[in-house]
Amino acid sequence: MTARKPSRKPSDPIEVPPTAKPVTTEVTAPAAAPVPAEAPVEAPADTPAPPPAKRARARKTAAAATGTPPRPRRGGGSRNVLPAVVLDDADRGRLLAGEHHDPHGVLGAHPTSGGVLFRALRPFAQSVTVLAEGKEAELQSDGDGFFSGVLPLPALPDGYRLRIAYDDNTIEVEDPYRFLPAIGELDLHLIGEGRHEELWKALGAQPMEHQGVAGTRFTVWAPNARGVRVTGDFNYWDGTAFPMRSLGATGVWELFLPGVGEGAVYKYDICRPDGSHTQRADPMARHTEVPPATASVVTASRHEWQDADWMAHRGDRPVHEAPFSVYEVHLPSWRPGLSYRQLASQLPAYVRELGFTHVELMPVSEHPFGGSWGYQVTGFYAPTSRMGSPDDFRFLVDALHAAGIGVLMDWVPAHFPRDDWALAEFDGRPLYEHSDPNRAAHPDWGTLEFDYGRKEVRNFLVSNATYWCEEFHIDGLRVDAVASMLYLDYSREDGQWSPNEFGGRENLDAVAFLQEMNATVYRRNPGVVTMAEESTAWDGVTRATDHGGLGFGLKWNMGWMHDSLVYISKEPIHRKYHHNEMTFSMVYAYSENYVLPISHDEVVHGKQALVTKMPGDWWQRRANHRAYLGFMWAHPGKQLLFMGQEFAQGAEWSEGHGPDWWLLDETYEASGDHRGVRSLVTDLNAVYNALPALWQRDTSPEGFSWIDGGAAEDNAFSFVRYDADGSPLIAVSHFSPVVRHDYRIGVPDGPEAWVEVLNTDAARYGGSDVRNEEPLKPEAVQAHGRDTSITLTLPPLATVWLRPA
Repeated sequence: MTARKPSRKPSDPIEVPPTAKPVTTEVTAPAAAPVPAEAPVEAPADTPAPPPAKRARARKTAAAATGTPPRPRRGGGSRNVLPAVVLDDADRGRLLAGEHHDPHGVLGAHPTSGGVLFRALRPFAQSVTVLAEGKEAELQSDGDGFFSGVLPLPALPDGYRLRIAYDDNTIEVEDPYRFLPAIGELDLHLIGEGRHEELWKALGAQPMEHQGVAGTRFTVWAPNARGVRVTGDFNYWDGTAFPMRSLGATGVWELFLPGVGEGAVYKYDICRPDGSHTQRADPMARHTEVPPATASVVTASRHEWQDADWMAHRGDRPVHEAPFSVYEVHLPSWRPGLSYRQLASQLPAYVRELGFTHVELMPVSEHPFGGSWGYQVTGFYAPTSRMGSPDDFRFLVDALHAAGIGVLMDWVPAHFPRDDWALAEFDGRPLYEHSDPNRAAHPDWGTLEFDYGRKEVRNFLVSNATYWCEEFHIDGLRVDAVASMLYLDYSREDGQWSPNEFGGRENLDAVAFLQEMNATVYRRNPGVVTMAEESTAWDGVTRATDHGGLGFGLKWNMGWMHDSLVYISKEPIHRKYHHNEMTFSMVYAYSENYVLPISHDEVVHGKQALVTKMPGDWWQRRANHRAYLGFMWAHPGKQLLFMGQEFAQGAEWSEGHGPDWWLLDETYEASGDHRGVRSLVTDLNAVYNALPALWQRDTSPEGFSWIDGGAAEDNAFSFVRYDADGSPLIAVSHFSPVVRHDYRIGVPDGPEAWVEVLNTDAARYGGSDVRNEEPLKPEAVQAHGRDTSITLTLPPLATVWLRPA
């Protein structure tokens, strides 16, 4: 065989690069091992290798043609290599079938009589040569990709490499089967206990240096698997040569692959209990291919955080005693087509201009179907790659922190989709989902519910919550669909659910999980807040876990949202019959720590945008919209508003095109109407942030007092908010399209005059500009149970805030 001109000096090291495609080298095959013409050829870099079944058929066909059995002949080898003991048929079969639990016990280097036995499994190779202690020794071919031989060495070499010759190239690699496990005993112990709070550091694909060699450690939890192999672009998606070892009773499988680095694309080839195979994405993947591709990607962070000051001080003030107004964003559609880094140059500035203290991101975890908005997660540890890499997402969070904006994100531990490459029956049996089909199947969304009673599953989720806070500096988690987790009979009919051990309908496993998650997040991450989307009257959602509560910091007030939207959607003439819809929330306002949400769920699927819910003509709709926001910002509780509602978008939100930004274009004749509403939101946030009475005592009954909650005939609501020092702010909301002059309300004693600090009817907001321009002086006239009162003019469909002069 004639040697071709080498592409590098013979002394240069030859490694499998991080891109994982074999490097073509110009090395002449050893004369002692001529390549048979019929030797299999490794597939091109962009072409997967033939599947094992096809190779088996090819071997049988060749055997039939020659009249010999399909067991291979022995051949090749160097003179200084002794033949090895023939591999046991059982081990041979299990390795080829991908169901061997201890490949390191068979492959690699092992002391034996007469020296050291080397055995390698390299399908399609023509020869395998061991390079150890300055010597080269070609192993003998045992067929089916097995090569073996005994070298007369006194002890196991500290390290060795394999030179593997294929038909058209030769590669030189470290042998993966010479390495000790790259995961520690403590990690395995904690995984077995279900208490590994940094699970992402123990499982998944971790680039690292192990025993002095750079590579990637692959670890996966698959306790029901008969065998697991790593498959990826570095082996042409044929994992035959890369079986993983089982590490005891933990159900963890491990393999360190030298030379495989960042950017490598991979999956796990799992042999199920019935012997069939399935290829699965890594449940612990920190990066994924861009959907609809489904493989996992090896990654490591290079981001250098710039938010040390933010992180050090974000917990200085308890969240329920701090300003907290939230702009909810669906990142892929806020400005469609922008990457994380492009968003970082636009989103922080926009949110800061509006004055919101936080953004809440709809789920950013990887999900296969964009139309799910991220609520059907397949990659719980991976930010969606649709907009960039994990470090790109870190860059966005860093930029928001630099702008003084906290970052909240939706987190979805309630369910996961049934995709056959993801978590569903991951290792051939129910693993992440409950083993009882009635408990596993989510009745509403066609998904599967997690088995919260399984310690490893609970660990997977609790660790995931802390992962986002610690690896991405997330400031809060809004937990989706908590009610569906808490109740065994959620959306189920009689006969479709079984009571708990006490005969109740509470899911005690889910309760324990949520308590553990909240306790762990708060202990490990000072300043982080957790929020529950919980739509029932479950007691103690925001009560501390050591007092029997679930331990959330805040809860979405779904009752307030529903009732207030019912009221505001009525024609003004009918509102007096629904007056209590606006006042009932104060009956339970201090039973939990609440957020008042006008979220994405309220402006899709036929529910209409917020301004479109309002009755009347276009002017009245905008006026109602402004008055409602003024009422909302003054009501006890934190605020949340979904994107597009800040400028009164009339159409429902669509993830396909996002907000209707064109409404703000100055060339659009009605843009002033929308800009006016946006100016109001900016001023609402500015005044809100400046006046502690609007947020400092949100969770204390002493921070609120009705002036008149019963003015149903006037469609009016008036109340006082107090800060911790007792300084008051008066809010009056008027939901009739008429002007009311000399409207008398009782006011707290003390202030010598009251002045308007905000009026949603101001001309700059698009209103009729009915104002109370002069200070309002109290009179010694009793009203609403108070000794002093003032008279003011109530603008039509407007909210007015007054503070002491």
